[in-house]
Amino acid sequence: MKLYVMQCGVLYSDKGVFVAGSGGTKFDVPVPYFLIEHEKGYVLFDSGHNQTTVNDPETLNKVIWDSFRPAEFGEGYVLDALKKSGIKPEEIVYHVCSHLHFDHAGGIGLFPNATYVVQRAELHYAYMPDPFMKIVYLREDFDKDVNWLMLDGWNDNKHDLFNDGKIIIYYTPGHTPGHQSLMVNLQKSGSILLTQDACFTEENLNELKLPGSSCSSSQYIRTLAMFRDLQKKGVKIITGHDPNAWASLKKAPDFYD
Repeated sequence: MKLYVMQCGVLYSDKGVFVAGSGGTKFDVPVPYFLIEHEKGYVLFDSGHNQTTVNDPETLNKVIWDSFRPAEFGEGYVLDALKKSGIKPEEIVYHVCSHLHFDHAGGIGLFPNATYVVQRAELHYAYMPDPFMKIVYLREDFDKDVNWLMLDGWNDNKHDLFNDGKIIIYYTPGHTPGHQSLMVNLQKSGSILLTQDACFTEENLNELKLPGSSCSSSQYIRTLAMFRDLQKKGVKIITGHDPNAWASLKKAPDFYD
C-alpha cells in the first residue's frame, strides 16, 4: 500500500484562524488531500477546492474570499493531478470526506465508481449549519446524487474501510460535528494519521491550543488529546494546515509505504 501526499493549492490567511490568539501573523497554508493505493483500488481522502471556486471568486462569500483568497496550483486540481499520475477518475473506489468545507470537498461527484464516505452528522450539518459556519459550506460541492456511505459517529468509530486493518476512519468531531480523520497503517512507514481540520497545526497538537473557531471547543480539545495519545504510541500525525510541518513531508510522486 502507498500513501501519496497531494496539495491542491493554498489559502492566504491569518494565523489567528488556525491558532486562537495568534491574529495578525501572515499564515499561508496548504490545501491538502491524499491518495492511497490499496490492493483493492484507489482511495481519496478529500479532494481540495472545487475548480470553480478559485476561478470565480463570486462563488464564495466575500468574507471567506477576503479571509483566504484560495488559489490553486497548476497541477494541484485533483483531476489534473490524477491524470498526471496515470489514474482515471473511474479507478477511485472510495472518496473519504473529512468534512464538507469548500477547501476539502471540491471533488465530490467527479468519480463515477466511487463510494463517498461521510459522517451522517456532517452531511446534515452542511445543509443546516450554524450561522458562523454557513459561509464555508458550498452546497454545489456536496448536494450531489452520488453513492453515499454515511457513518454514525461514535457508533461507527474506527470504521475499517476494507476490513483488513489498513485504512481506518476515526470519528474526530470538534471542528465540525461530523469531522473524521484517517489512519493509514503502512508496512514500512508504520501508522500515519491524517487529521485534516481536526488538528490544523502542530501548535494545536503540542500545546492543546484551540483554533480561531470551531463548532465545539470541548470536542476539539478531546480530539487533540486523543491524537496526543496516539502519537505517544508511535503514530505519525499529519496536521491539516500547517505550512511548516507540510514542508517536511514527502510529496507526490514520492510516497510513504
